[in-house]
Amino acid sequence: MSLSSAQKKAFRSIGHHLQPIVTVSENGLSEGAQQELERALRDHELVKVKLAIPEREERQAMVEELIELSGAELVQSLGKTALLYRHNPKANPKLSNVQRAEEHHGRH
Repeated sequence: MSLSSAQKKAFRSIGHHLQPIVTVSENGLSEGAQQELERALRDHELVKVKLAIPEREERQAMVEELIELSGAELVQSLGKTALLYRHNPKANPKLSNVQRAEEHHGRH
C-alpha cells in the first residue's frame, strides 16, 4: 500500500511535533533498536527515527534497510531524521500518533 500525497502531507504535519523514538548509530541497526522500532510502529504507527550516521549515502541505505525490515513506508527523510509509518488496524487510540491527531483536529 502506497501513501497518497495528501496522506504524506498530513503525516508530515503530525510528525513535525514528534520526538525521535529510535536512534540508529554508525554501527548499524542493533537487535535492540530493531525491537524498539517494531514496538514503536505497532504502538504509535507514525514514528521518527534519528540516524546518527554522518554520510548521506549511508543514511539513505539505512532508511531503505529500516523500511525493508519493518514493512513501514517512508513518509519523509530530512537530514538525519526519517519519518516512518506502518498502519496497525488494532492500534491503541491512546498511543497511536495518527489516531490522536485525528481526534485532536476533529474537535475544532
